[in-house]
Amino acid sequence: MAPRRLPFIVMLVAAAALVTGCWDGEDSGTDSSAPTAEADAAVDQRVTEAEQRASEAEARVSELESELDTARQQAEEAETRADDAESRAEEAEAAALAAGEEAAAEAEPDTGDDETDQDSDDSAPEASSLTTSQENAVRSAQDYLQFTAFSRTGLIGQLEFEGFSTEDATFAVDSLDIDYNEQAAAAAESYLEFSGFSRQGLIDQLVFEGYTQEQATYGVDQTGL
Repeated sequence: MAPRRLPFIVMLVAAAALVTGCWDGEDSGTDSSAPTAEADAAVDQRVTEAEQRASEAEARVSELESELDTARQQAEEAETRADDAESRAEEAEAAALAAGEEAAAEAEPDTGDDETDQDSDDSAPEASSLTTSQENAVRSAQDYLQFTAFSRTGLIGQLEFEGFSTEDATFAVDSLDIDYNEQAAAAAESYLEFSGFSRQGLIDQLVFEGYTQEQATYGVDQTGL
């Protein structure tokens, strides 16, 4: 009986071994594929994260470039405004200089009679016969006449304003040979350079300045009004 059962037992053992081997093979295949899937997923995740960081970096670079362009534009605008301000300042300075020169020229009217000034100097009394105050009053009156036109009362009043007594101021003015008709003509020309006047208005202005009616009329006549 025993010799006949041996082949069956051997076959049974072989079949069991075969089944066990197949089972182990399936388990081995399952275990080896799991790490590969996890590794692929990890790689994909890292790639995704890297792509996201690259995209964020590109966006940041674009923002920085935009900010740089804005800063450059603002700098150019500021430079342009600075140039404009400097140009306006130069124009204002030139205009102020021209206005100052024009005002200085207008403030010194042409009396039209250099000989009158010379006559005034020549007709001044001898210094030795005058007091110090009278000498100073005469010199001051001559200086004023070289600067602008005066009526008799206007020049006396100016000297009094400078601190001279009425006596010294009157003495100084009367000691000079002054042509008040020519002074009135020079004053009339000066007024017309600054403003417009009617004939009668200019005569009245000269009378107000201390000229006589005849002197004022003569002065206005010389202007052609």
